[in-house]
Amino acid sequence: MVYKFTNSEKLLKLATSLIPIGAQTFSKSITQFPLGVSPYFTKSARGSKLIDVDGNKYIDFCSALASVNLGYLDKDVVKSVTNQVKKGSIFSLSHEMEIELARKLSNIIPCCEMVKFGKNGSDVTSAAIRVARAYTKKNIVLVCGYHGWQDWYISSTSRNKGIPLEVRNLTKKFDYNNIESLENIFKQHKDDVACVIIEPMNKFFPKDNFLEKVKDITHKNGSLLIFDEMITGFRFKIGGASEYFRVTPDLATFGKSMANGYPISAICGKAKYMKMFEEVFFSFTFGGELVSMAAAIATINKIQKCNVIDEIANKGKKIREGVQKIIDKNNLHNHFSITGHPSWLFLDFKPNNGYSESEIKTLFLQEIFQCGIITLGTHNLMLAHSSKDINFLINAYKKVLPKIARVIDSKELTKHLKCAPIEMLFKVR
Repeated sequence: MVYKFTNSEKLLKLATSLIPIGAQTFSKSITQFPLGVSPYFTKSARGSKLIDVDGNKYIDFCSALASVNLGYLDKDVVKSVTNQVKKGSIFSLSHEMEIELARKLSNIIPCCEMVKFGKNGSDVTSAAIRVARAYTKKNIVLVCGYHGWQDWYISSTSRNKGIPLEVRNLTKKFDYNNIESLENIFKQHKDDVACVIIEPMNKFFPKDNFLEKVKDITHKNGSLLIFDEMITGFRFKIGGASEYFRVTPDLATFGKSMANGYPISAICGKAKYMKMFEEVFFSFTFGGELVSMAAAIATINKIQKCNVIDEIANKGKKIREGVQKIIDKNNLHNHFSITGHPSWLFLDFKPNNGYSESEIKTLFLQEIFQCGIITLGTHNLMLAHSSKDINFLINAYKKVLPKIARVIDSKELTKHLKCAPIEMLFKVR
């Protein structure tokens, strides 16, 4: 079967006339899905399966950008959401469900003594930065990882148009697993670092007690430590990477998998810092929206009752082992590697023989979409992924990865591409 994308491309043409880049999220747009060989619009999804508007069926390993960890239309979440919709989603007064969810988070997240809710990751990471600056009376923010679209973070990337230089100068980047890079910034800005915000893990596991050292250096300099757990939360452990690695930050931010894809996020932390929200302004109409809270409560309950964290990790381990066997058997070490935590795995594309990472990744996407798999090189595992799904993925890789390597080695990649190569937004990991 040859997958065609006629309806997707018709909708894309219409979308780009009405919506910049034709999508609300860069990661769902032509910047990441190469034009001419990719689906763009979903018709429906259930469990681990997605159907596009052309009727093509896929096993989805993007999992809605890692926000779905149980599966699409999970029956327990749908039941909870449906019941709440019948009662109402937002009112003129607060609702006790806010207390219920806050209490639930305080019982499972190590640093959580108090909670405020948002809708997106950027809401709560930005709130954390504002609290840190207010508490420490300092200005500079040190970042490691991806932390959202707001000025304070995105100014440190190449996507910094529209942001004043004065704002850019207040954010400094350091390298993961390179404690010296953090120490050097503190030496340069010793008395004006408000906080360190870090994804506690992305592609690589921390080495040589890296997270403990980050916490120690941060506190010695009178700064706050913030864990951005948008993806690691409710995947690595029920209490996130801070529970998994046994390193407790001052503040932590969560979202995505907390509600199996419903729009809610949370900033949690020790009371002495969270009480700054009595002075720091963080307030918006839909902060107490109840449908997403109902989804979050149902999701957390299921994670706790059904051993979801371990189930997802075991599925990821099978993928990691399967991909590594393909790499070893076919001697593909110069072309690919598999990294990350089992619940959030990365297939890495290594520049080779004059071809860039972007060119190689574009050919990979072109081929893997035709196999009936949605991935951007990441494997965001969900409970709904079956053993059959994982075997299907591994069998597809057995065909696709050696083929790409042969094309690279023979210097014929451009000839095999049916589209223009994608361009990386900016390098984070």
